[in-house]
Amino acid sequence: MYRVLFISLFLFSSAIFASLPADKGNQANSSYPPLQPLVDKLKEGDVLVIPPGTYAGPVTVNEPVTLDGQGKVTIDSGGKGSVIYLRTDGAVIKNLHLTNSGAHHNDLDSGVQVRGDFNVIKDNIIDNCLFGIDLQKAKNNVVKRNTISSKDEELGMRGDSIRLWYSFDNKIIDNVMNDVRDMVVWYSRNNIIHHNISHRGRYALHFMYSQYNDVQYNEYYNNSVGIFLMYSDGVVIKHNIISHATGPSGVGIGFKETSDIKVEDNQILFSSTALSIDVSPYQPDTTNYFTNNLVAFNGIGIRFLADWKDNIFKHNYFKANITQVIVSGGKTANRNEWDGNYWDDYEGFDEDKNGIGDTPHEIYAYSDKLWQDVEGAQFYKGSAVLELIDFLEKLAPFSEPDLILRDTRPIMNVSALDAEEKEAEDKISQDEEDNQNRNETELEKRLKGYLHDSSY
Repeated sequence: MYRVLFISLFLFSSAIFASLPADKGNQANSSYPPLQPLVDKLKEGDVLVIPPGTYAGPVTVNEPVTLDGQGKVTIDSGGKGSVIYLRTDGAVIKNLHLTNSGAHHNDLDSGVQVRGDFNVIKDNIIDNCLFGIDLQKAKNNVVKRNTISSKDEELGMRGDSIRLWYSFDNKIIDNVMNDVRDMVVWYSRNNIIHHNISHRGRYALHFMYSQYNDVQYNEYYNNSVGIFLMYSDGVVIKHNIISHATGPSGVGIGFKETSDIKVEDNQILFSSTALSIDVSPYQPDTTNYFTNNLVAFNGIGIRFLADWKDNIFKHNYFKANITQVIVSGGKTANRNEWDGNYWDDYEGFDEDKNGIGDTPHEIYAYSDKLWQDVEGAQFYKGSAVLELIDFLEKLAPFSEPDLILRDTRPIMNVSALDAEEKEAEDKISQDEEDNQNRNETELEKRLKGYLHDSSY
């Protein structure tokens, strides 16, 4: 049975603090009593309910213990180092206000530095910290319901909200991240990233060399980029809302040399470019799937940065985008598969009333190619002048227009889905899940249960 340390007499604890040397624990802020001496007294499994007040950091946790501030405790690092260094397995850090870390990017000054496995960091407020929560070579940690903001610096000089480096099987859920730089996942696999919210950052979520991560039910607003994947394969992106990724380089979801991804049931709205696809998929004999996504009110729906292939677009809804699809550095996107998408600019009919257009939906590049090829003309994109030139070019083209894509079965309204194909896709998904379950070892099953345990 774990011991529980309830320290309820604040005067008593203050007397203990006063009896210690001022430099004990390398405390950076001597105006507050240091928390480190109390932490040093804890043994494995102890729960420290910290008396209300403000304490000086940094604090180093070397044992699997619980620090609980009950929403009434601030740890102020005095502008030096990280607020908490978590150098153990199985610890819990919860209900704390962590503030005023150092400002050194090289040292990754953070609210919490995690260098262990099976830890839980939840229900904390982290502000005025360069980085929020930094995980390095850390596995099976739970980061849940934290509110994170960085220092008041220019966007590029802030730190990242949550940073995963060479970290596997972590669970990042229900966090709110405001006014940070990025959330980054580098060289990391099999992480769950669900139900997070990010505002006013640069990259709400940035992957590099990271495989098989699961990204669902997140909301990313007013960031320069929503989600960007570089050299990261096997990622699942579902049920996310990405809105107002604006600016000259604003992108809802971007892909560079990324393969075997599934992008399903997302809403990508009010962005400069909704989907940016650069040499993806990259690996031979791989396919990227885009299904049931709403792409609406964007400057560009999909931008291909090369004449590429092996992307499948089915049952997506393209509505009120100034330009639906363009190809930069190439002529066609028709080497990809386009089938059963809704296009609000489709000009065909549905005489047999089956919900599918009688003729294919085709997109050609006319004079609207002008703003893509001439840098200065991009300022006038969407203007009445270019729209008029484009309209006249369509009436009497001076040259043969380029076919961008052909959707052979455009749907006429958002509810007209092919039930037979959807049922087949569901069966394939179920078969894949069944095969995965059969191949799991008993240890993997226990680990999976731990990560999804709602009690954390």
